[in-house]
Amino acid sequence: MAAAVPARTPSLPAPNRYWVVPAVRAVIALATAAVVTFTRDTHTPEFGLVVFGAFAVADGLATGVLSAFFGGTGITRTLFVVQGAIGIVAGAVALALLSGGLGLFLYLVTVWAALTGFLELYCGIRGRGRVAAARDWLITGAITAVLALALLIAPADAVLAIGLFGAWAVVVGVFQAIGAVSLRSTARADEPREAESGS
Repeated sequence: MAAAVPARTPSLPAPNRYWVVPAVRAVIALATAAVVTFTRDTHTPEFGLVVFGAFAVADGLATGVLSAFFGGTGITRTLFVVQGAIGIVAGAVALALLSGGLGLFLYLVTVWAALTGFLELYCGIRGRGRVAAARDWLITGAITAVLALALLIAPADAVLAIGLFGAWAVVVGVFQAIGAVSLRSTARADEPREAESGS
């Protein structure tokens, strides 16, 4: 009698492809960081809304759509799709209301960072010990939540606020790139074992 094969937990991401999600998100974050870094003399509220809006829409699409394809099933995938939707809405509002000024920029980025940071942090806590990407979710969520706190307590200054957002993009972009490489290496190491077990 053949031994029973344990069913994959439905909320876990597909281990051999999920690395695509942090890889694409890393590219978007690092591109945003480069724009902020190399245009530091034009850090106006309108510039901040354009940069954040473009980033939030692109990152929201990447997070939501790619997680839907590569994130398995269940509550974890649903939460990442919701996180993506929040980004798309926040980005669209920023791009639609470019004359909203510094107050709108601070409000949108703070609310976006608080909501998405909490969701990613929760997914990391929920998947700890079961999902290879859980540690990455924990750290990314925590860094994003810190961004929300920093914007809440920082002086209302456009250069400082946009600079904080740019610094966040650098840290998260580098961290997600490292996470993508690590997940890809793990997936490659698992491929021979999966082939052997399937033969």
